[in-house]
Amino acid sequence: MGREQDAEGLGGEAGRELARMLRRWWEEAGSPPGSARPKQQALAQKLGVDQTTLSRYLNVSRPSTVPLRVVEALHVLLCAPAGELEQARELCHTALRENARRQTAGAKGQRSAPADDAGVTKAPGRTNGNAPESGGPRAPGRPGFRRLRLVLITGAVALAFAAGMVVQERYVSPERGSAAGAAGDGAPHGTGPLKWPVLYMAAEDYYTRGRVLQYLLRAHGFTVRTDGFFRQDTKDAVMEFQQRRRLSADGKVGPKTWPELVKEVRHGSGQFEVRAVQELLDNAGHGTEVSGRFTSATAEDVRAFQRSQRLPVTGKVDVDTWLALLVNQPSPVKAPAYQRQGSPRPTA
Repeated sequence: MGREQDAEGLGGEAGRELARMLRRWWEEAGSPPGSARPKQQALAQKLGVDQTTLSRYLNVSRPSTVPLRVVEALHVLLCAPAGELEQARELCHTALRENARRQTAGAKGQRSAPADDAGVTKAPGRTNGNAPESGGPRAPGRPGFRRLRLVLITGAVALAFAAGMVVQERYVSPERGSAAGAAGDGAPHGTGPLKWPVLYMAAEDYYTRGRVLQYLLRAHGFTVRTDGFFRQDTKDAVMEFQQRRRLSADGKVGPKTWPELVKEVRHGSGQFEVRAVQELLDNAGHGTEVSGRFTSATAEDVRAFQRSQRLPVTGKVDVDTWLALLVNQPSPVKAPAYQRQGSPRPTA
């Protein structure tokens, strides 16, 4: 995630007008019939910023210095009017120029120092060029020393961070795609390797995970209902699939069966595996349209999810991305779309 400029109190009138425009784009994104305004959390992930930063960009009570790349990305993601893009770009440039002028003026004011009667600038904390003021500490006060100290501290922090990343890559990352076991509650796993969920024949609705399993079975040529319930037809299909792949045919889908079931999903992939990915992304909070077509919007949602999980950002769904998607599924808080009135059942 790139470092964004702080919008606190900067940008002038152009920044205020830009903030009002961006806010209107976001509010009007859900106005067409049948559409839903994207949540700020999902929108921030797609933009590569945190939610707090995005909230500042959309806050009309303060001038905004939102970067140009974010303005252009919001215009696309929110389907804003085409004729307003150039106006937004001009407002962004004006706000950033005003911000730069204010920062330059502030820096000049900070560099000014008192001069003696002969016009010689005095260093703070010294009565002459060599000796410190009486009673004052003898710590070095020259700007060069302060810069050197800052560089040394920054370097130490960077080395510590790099060492931590090496340890994480060595001891955590290789475990992501090969872990065994199950995590049934759908809570994200912050520590330890990720574990494939285990599904088996039961009376309860497995919701998104169950439908994903059934879509993948259909992608392999099996005819099963895609309703989230692991009934006898799903178990029979799982056992036949396991026999074809020379796995233990126990009818349970776990760490050995999932990697055989999933397929790499990208542009041109089949509708069933694409729909499975879209359902997982949508349930994970990305607001993904579940259409069975791998669109550029779907690829962008995949990249946003991969960034959030520190996976290689490819826009393609490989085994590691499948694993992270299946693990990071929240417990259902409302009926899925196919059970709500007015929505077709996925078996239709």
